[in-house]
Amino acid sequence: MRLIDAQYMTTPFYGYPRMTQVLRRAGYEVNRKRVARLMALMDIQAIYPRPQTSLTAPEHKVYPYLLRQLPITHRNHVWSTDITYVPLPGGFMYLVAVMDWHSRFVLSWQLSNTLETHFCLEALEMAFTFGQPEIFNSDQGAQFTAVAFTAPLLERNIRISMDGRGRALDNIFIERLWRSVKYEDIYLKEYPSVAALRSGLACYFHLYNYGRPHQSLAYATPAEVYFGKQ
Repeated sequence: MRLIDAQYMTTPFYGYPRMTQVLRRAGYEVNRKRVARLMALMDIQAIYPRPQTSLTAPEHKVYPYLLRQLPITHRNHVWSTDITYVPLPGGFMYLVAVMDWHSRFVLSWQLSNTLETHFCLEALEMAFTFGQPEIFNSDQGAQFTAVAFTAPLLERNIRISMDGRGRALDNIFIERLWRSVKYEDIYLKEYPSVAALRSGLACYFHLYNYGRPHQSLAYATPAEVYFGKQ
């Protein structure tokens, strides 16, 4: 599962047939059914355009994508959220984060061993301690289309934006965050437990926000841009 996750971060357009071939080339005796089962368990699939009818929760309202060609000019203009899979020796966890697009500042994050809405809602409420955005963007996952999640946004008159199905680039900044988190921390540390993972991520996100200069931010840190100290 660790190898599948690492390969997926590099080639998210690989489905289970091609992923199977990659693993076989690396010397692992696996068949397509096993790889397909593991990818389903990890809740990952190849990224390619899909029809709008294949929604995760058809009964939930889906909002249009509002960010195409939109200049992001200031902090709290746009926030976005996403979930990624985190491998552990005895299983896996799910990680959600909320990010400010203008500064790349990670406002909040949470871990869960299920994909239920509650941990996403906890991350949202934690992010609100910094203020609130004009637009909030997510994918069309059931966690983010659930009324429990959209209600706090609508109550604050925040405009809701959702990625098109199969369009990971619609939420490109948080996709880049996941790549950084995994290649700069998780894959290097190979955390042995949930407690170690939680502690390690706390250290990494503090470094990411306050100590890691970003080339796209003229080598300022996200915190310097978000709080206007650069």
